[in-house]
Amino acid sequence: MVKNNDFVFLDGAMGTMIQDYIDLGERPEDLNITRPEVIRDIHKSYIDAGSKIIYTNTFGANKFKLSDSIYSTEEIIGAAVDNAKKAAKNTGALVALDIGPLGEMMEPSGPLKFEAAYDAFKEVVISGVKSGCDLIVIETMTDLYELKAAILAARENSDLDILTTMTFEANGRTFTGVSPTCFVYLAERLGVTALGVNCSLGPIELYPIVEEISKISSLPLIVKANAGLPDPVTGNYDLKEDLFSSSMAKLADLGVKYIGGCCGTNPNYIKEMIKSISGKEYKKTKVESKAFASTATNTVFIDDIRIIGERINPTGKKNIQHSLKSKDLSFLLREAVLQTNHGAEILDVNVGFPGIDETELLPQAIKEIQAVTDAPIQIDCSNPKAIENALRVYNGCPIINSVNGTEESMDAILPLAAKYGASLVVLTLDEDGIPETAEKRIEIAEKVINRASELNIGKERLFVDALTLTASAEQASVKKTLDAMRIMKEKFGVKLTLGVSNISFGLPNRDLLNSGFLMMALQSGLDLPIIDPLKEEMTDMINCYRVLSAKDVDSGDYIQKYSNMVKKTVSDEKEEEDIFSAISKGLKKDTEAFTLELLKENSELELVENFLIPALDMVGDDYEKGNIFLPQLIRAANASQVAFEIIKQRLRDSSSDPVSKGKILLATVKGDIHDIGKNIVKVILENYGYDIIDLGRDVDPEKIAESVVNSEINLVGLSALMTTSLDSMKNTIMRVKEVSPNSKIMVGGAVLTADYSKKIGADFYAADAKASVEIARKVFGKEGEI
Repeated sequence: MVKNNDFVFLDGAMGTMIQDYIDLGERPEDLNITRPEVIRDIHKSYIDAGSKIIYTNTFGANKFKLSDSIYSTEEIIGAAVDNAKKAAKNTGALVALDIGPLGEMMEPSGPLKFEAAYDAFKEVVISGVKSGCDLIVIETMTDLYELKAAILAARENSDLDILTTMTFEANGRTFTGVSPTCFVYLAERLGVTALGVNCSLGPIELYPIVEEISKISSLPLIVKANAGLPDPVTGNYDLKEDLFSSSMAKLADLGVKYIGGCCGTNPNYIKEMIKSISGKEYKKTKVESKAFASTATNTVFIDDIRIIGERINPTGKKNIQHSLKSKDLSFLLREAVLQTNHGAEILDVNVGFPGIDETELLPQAIKEIQAVTDAPIQIDCSNPKAIENALRVYNGCPIINSVNGTEESMDAILPLAAKYGASLVVLTLDEDGIPETAEKRIEIAEKVINRASELNIGKERLFVDALTLTASAEQASVKKTLDAMRIMKEKFGVKLTLGVSNISFGLPNRDLLNSGFLMMALQSGLDLPIIDPLKEEMTDMINCYRVLSAKDVDSGDYIQKYSNMVKKTVSDEKEEEDIFSAISKGLKKDTEAFTLELLKENSELELVENFLIPALDMVGDDYEKGNIFLPQLIRAANASQVAFEIIKQRLRDSSSDPVSKGKILLATVKGDIHDIGKNIVKVILENYGYDIIDLGRDVDPEKIAESVVNSEINLVGLSALMTTSLDSMKNTIMRVKEVSPNSKIMVGGAVLTADYSKKIGADFYAADAKASVEIARKVFGKEGEI
């Protein structure tokens, strides 16, 4: 789009600029049609200030946020692009189609399916391209799964450049726990033009996050920072133009190419920012390509021995076969959790079995396993269609197991890895089968490496498998496998993987042979052993090797693990499983089973107070400490809901009063259409046993007050995300207090603070969903109304 050594100046905030023009409850996007001259003037003012790319006024233009609008998505986007193009005419400025979040919670934390999200973004992209936008911007994302759906929609339905930014909080992660590393690696591999950060924080707070991204991203970076944080009373942001501009100039030195402003900025900010950066030259630092596999919240670098768990495979395993046939994957989920508990950092997932439709079941398995663990997945399948279906719904960068040296395999699998950003297990076999010699296996590996490079798949994404043949039938081949590994490691510098347990097939005392061969393979350069992590002799051997090869510096890990160690067996592990672990991992089937078992010896009240609430408190504490993130918190709440439903049904059947700790009314106030935060609070409170009356979003104060009286509500929860709706929140609080003076009110939202909450008459400020639980406990008492 521009010369490599040029900065590209973006515009500033649109929402800040149009606040004086919109009525309460009116959508900013509506102004594209109702007040086009206002939008054009804002675009022109940014262009006059020096912006070379302007964002269309379409941040909330999608089927979900426009569900009750009189205008269609296509109408809004068509008008928005037209306004921007007219403003940019003859100026050289480019028009970017602005795509924001859909406003719905993605699976597995919420109801929005990946496929439905993709379809919504596809509609936006097609409308923007049809209207003549110059490029596509995907911004203010907090959920990596949603971002993936948006990027795929943009790539598959346009040939335009794609700029994408996520919104990070002060803890260095997004609202849903996405790390900069997970974001960068997925976005890069999906083929965006540039990536970075926007919103949430000012340029000073964003510096360490941008610095981290600059060390791992090979792409030009984007920063659109806020003008600090808003004052809830005045709505003004706390960074003036001079401090904002000088801080942005420092960010420009980190390889940032696309620079603009977000909330609180205006054309004056952009103008001063450009002056501050004047005289600088864009320079992108080089970064080293690394081998890894990732999810939305966890990146596993292949810089040490990493165990790939092999147990999710139906071969010879009746429990998994039954699970696949019944399409009840709860056993697979337990296997996933069990393996990660025993040291597996990556999970091999194979659902291939006669009578099973892998094209349907494999993506289902991927979704469900990713809902209970953040361990990256190795997709073990030979069906290209099933592989693509799984890759499409996988959240992060997985591994494909496998590609080989046949033309058919390379033609089918390599393009899939290139499109979806996957790494690959490379099997050293071809049309002639498994070679007898090490030289031939090396030759095949080189062929695949070269073919992969043609699709920009680097060697760091190829994990070569020299193939293990059983020693009982091919004893001489053991040495050939190890020789091939040593040569390929030295010649190609690739990572090596191996299915270790194949070596002992048909021989007695298999564990002994497996552990011995594992040590030999490690000495030959093995990085990714595919093993059963529940076999302690295997993991022990890896820990020994790490000490003896000096990978475990000063034997620190070894000492920590084995000092005063009490040896466990697999059966011990199973005995330790309980309703606490089931809820914490989000295992619904296990939670159900434990609930029914516990109810044999505990009353409904005892189960709630002695098991369910403590389990949720334990998860909540982990969330507050940053040990887990929002998706895990919600999954635990959803698992506990299974137990609560069983209890409620038992009480209904016995004609007892329902289990309820009290009724709480929730609503997003008039003028605000954002309700994700409210919905999260609803899920958490429901699973602590409270009955929730949810009035939805953009709710009139009178309706809220009327519902409080009619339903005899003791606690009201009000949410607001936009500064323009703060007056509405204040008015709602006043009206509720008029009709029900004894009702307590808690408020929450990104624009609120504890001090401002008191000023507008709220009784409590809820900083997050967990805080709302503590507030409810104060209002209803620790025991509630049960």
